[in-house]
Amino acid sequence: MAYQNITAATEDGVAVVTLNRPDVLNALNQTTMNELVDACEGFDRDEAVRCIVITGAGRAFAAGADIKEMAGASAPQMLAGYRFQQWERIRKITTPIIAAVNGLALGGGCELAMLCDIIVASETAQFGQPEINLGIMPGAGGTQRLTRAIGKYRAMEMVLTGRPIPARQAEAWGLVTKVVPPEVVLDEAKGMAREIAGKAPVAVRLAKESVLKAFDTHLEGGLDFERKCFYLLFATEDRAEGISAFLEKRKAIFKGR
Repeated sequence: MAYQNITAATEDGVAVVTLNRPDVLNALNQTTMNELVDACEGFDRDEAVRCIVITGAGRAFAAGADIKEMAGASAPQMLAGYRFQQWERIRKITTPIIAAVNGLALGGGCELAMLCDIIVASETAQFGQPEINLGIMPGAGGTQRLTRAIGKYRAMEMVLTGRPIPARQAEAWGLVTKVVPPEVVLDEAKGMAREIAGKAPVAVRLAKESVLKAFDTHLEGGLDFERKCFYLLFATEDRAEGISAFLEKRKAIFKGR
């Protein structure tokens, strides 16, 4: 499918989706979000795709929502527009998603990165929730996911001051998985994606779901869910292949069954 605001391609079991509005720092308008959701859901249904990388063209991952699009909107219009429905659909993607953050990740851009399962950041990347400077606040998970990632007091500072933090600080605070030089950020994310793509697909998806469950439920419920997924994997062909390969000292060939 031809897209207006993104590009999408696949290689070796990895899909790369690039936000492609560099002239406006990849601002996330409705068209961009609709295209992003369409691409990610399509890849999620494709058995050949085992990991997704999201990145941005130019000098930003995404510098936030498209403010011009919201400038004249009323509260009823914002509510009726289902503005955050796309974000919930991305949250339900079962294929692992890696964010390759190559520059500014502000507002909705930071929230989009936090929707991903792993964040690889450039040394020049910046993360922030500057909505307070516009008289509003984060609305796509910024107050919730940021707090879970870095804690109450640091999240309060970022949300209430609107000040961004550099990549190394984000890494130290636990918001970022890994920081690398700008010229290799996409290659690093793709390399990690290929590594994940080489694992047993059913196990990867259930493991992702189990980790996310830790944020949605109490410990007892999360442990119960984890154990059920663990037992379920013993019904897969990949489990038999993985154990056989280990015992035979060879590389496993997983088929997603």
